[in-house]
Amino acid sequence: MSEFLDLHGRTNKAVRAVADAAVRRHGLHLGQDHLLAALWEHDGRTPGEIAAALSVTTPTVVKMATRMAEAGLLERRRDDKDNRLVRLWLSDTGRRLRRPIQSERQALEQRLTADLTPTERRHLLAALTKIHRAATEILAGTADSDDD
Repeated sequence: MSEFLDLHGRTNKAVRAVADAAVRRHGLHLGQDHLLAALWEHDGRTPGEIAAALSVTTPTVVKMATRMAEAGLLERRRDDKDNRLVRLWLSDTGRRLRRPIQSERQALEQRLTADLTPTERRHLLAALTKIHRAATEILAGTADSDDD
């Protein structure tokens, strides 16, 4: 196995595990914090809009939103102008989680990068941005070639 792919895979698994533990302290499952963040940024989005923003499928958002609505974190409402559309709106509980979740994520990021210098952090983010872009382009190319 490639050294990069192996290290990235192990790192991703470890980071996801600590991130999952961090959000669970607030009653969330991993990924739900991202859906909440999309609504904190712009409340009242459709599942499709959130899916595009998070680079996941709409059914993934719908399933997550169902669980989150049952937990009292958000509400589903029909669009005022187009009754076919459903929009997701934060509940008071979902709004109150903003500060603690953002603080938790910031503290975790600081712990994970504590041994890095400011320059190393900038280089890491720049490198990860390039890798993400390349992976996204590969996926888009794969999707295009699947259409043939």
